Amino acid sequence: MSTFDLELDRIVREVKEKEAKLVLIQLPDGLKPQAKLVVDTIEQKTTAKSLIWLSSCYGGCDIPVGLPKQIDLLVAFGHNQFHRLPEGW
Repeated sequence: MSTFDLELDRIVREVKEKEAKLVLIQLPDGLKPQAKLVVDTIEQKTTAKSLIWLSSCYGGCDIPVGLPKQIDLLVAFGHNQFHRLPEGW
């Protein structure tokens, strides 16, 4: 069990609200061991598929750039909220 509140219910709600089909999960390196829990929760409670960003991540301000347009939702664990622009991430 994680000592962090990963807000899994909030993530599931957001995936459903956005009708996301493909979700990218980005976790800081210290939370990467929780990635499977996040992915499993999303895929069990929604129809979305999930990918895990495996590159290093130093927090919410370190978002991956140049993501493919197939990514419907980026769930980045960190201190900021990001919004997808009409032209993509």
